[in-house]
Amino acid sequence: MPKVSSTTELPVPAQAVWSVIGNFNGLPDWHPAVQKSESKKDGGTTLRTLSLMGGGTIEEKLEQIDERERLYTYSIVSSPLPVANYTATLRVRESDSGGCTVAWSSEFDASGATENVAIEQISQIYEAGFENLKRMFGG
Repeated sequence: MPKVSSTTELPVPAQAVWSVIGNFNGLPDWHPAVQKSESKKDGGTTLRTLSLMGGGTIEEKLEQIDERERLYTYSIVSSPLPVANYTATLRVRESDSGGCTVAWSSEFDASGATENVAIEQISQIYEAGFENLKRMFGG
């Protein structure tokens, strides 16, 4: 099962970053590929539908959120991405420098493309988000 893991350092406190990215429905606030996000509850399940810039949608399910640890885990329900059984965690931790580290990691199966293509596409999504966070917070 392929894994992708990326991190970035930001020169601001973890809580400042978590207040932006910790909102499961707030991806359009910081990720440049996401035009809008609509959240809905289905029983005890929280789902979000992401409308992507240039078209396309991704539906994701919130698996876990831990405000104290500043992390959430989600899975993809449906997507144009070449992945299946995708689960990811987004986490913000304090760093020794007084800033923070943002980590985004996932596991998935390649679907409709080679493993290398799937890994590359997921890596590009993470890096685009991190580059925008650096523009927002410095770094």
